[in-house]
Amino acid sequence: MSAQFNASQLSILLIEPSEVQRKVITRHLADAGVRQVDGAATIAEAQEKLGYLNPDLVASAMYFEDGDADKILDFMFSQPHLRDTPFMLVSSETKRNYIEQFKQLGVVAILPKPFTFPHLKRALNATIDLIEPQALKLSNFETEDLSVLIVDDSVTSRHYLGRVVRSIGIENIVEAESGAQAIEVLRDYPVDLIVTDYHMPEMNGDEFAKTVRNELNQQHVPILMVSARADELQLEQIEQSGVNALTDKPFEPETLRTLLASILDDL
Repeated sequence: MSAQFNASQLSILLIEPSEVQRKVITRHLADAGVRQVDGAATIAEAQEKLGYLNPDLVASAMYFEDGDADKILDFMFSQPHLRDTPFMLVSSETKRNYIEQFKQLGVVAILPKPFTFPHLKRALNATIDLIEPQALKLSNFETEDLSVLIVDDSVTSRHYLGRVVRSIGIENIVEAESGAQAIEVLRDYPVDLIVTDYHMPEMNGDEFAKTVRNELNQQHVPILMVSARADELQLEQIEQSGVNALTDKPFEPETLRTLLASILDDL
């Protein structure tokens, strides 16, 4: 992580309907070194402030009187100046399908209420990593020469994954919105690494990996599988399809650096 940018320089828009919770979370942010925090109580107020603010991070609760947090994410993705702004969900919601929805949308972190200080620091560090990228150092490859295929049916998730990949110094990125489209890409475009979602319609990540290994006979290309339900999957169960590593959504640049260093330096 860059020593020239730290939590004290982060600007955060905190969107939280409860004034008490806004004060509590602001205090926790202050304990983590964050001093620049603007608040909003509704989605409408947040959208108004995002019209003139350019925060480094948007931290939001899930539920509001005027909608849910996905409405904020959709708004941010529709605005070119906000599309790359990291989004952190802070919620007491425990229903898996609700949380999974946000994992698929490409958020930098999901913090429970109440969250712990290590959880918060990890999320802030991931944000700083995206703001000031740190290139991946490899023994056997030049990072800038690597090409990566990202496969995910969610455009927002692909955008976030692409930003994480770029944050470690990789610029040659091609995207596919389905396993079938990715197979066609691989027929014409050789890549050094595949990053694929697991849960996709028609052809899931496991089936896609088997096709890459068996039909395309591409045994040498490392496959990193990313899943919103990685805790339910076992790498041992999917290794037979040719997957090299498995990680959860959301994941941080540091996690990607560690995984790729392990995978690529073993080649």
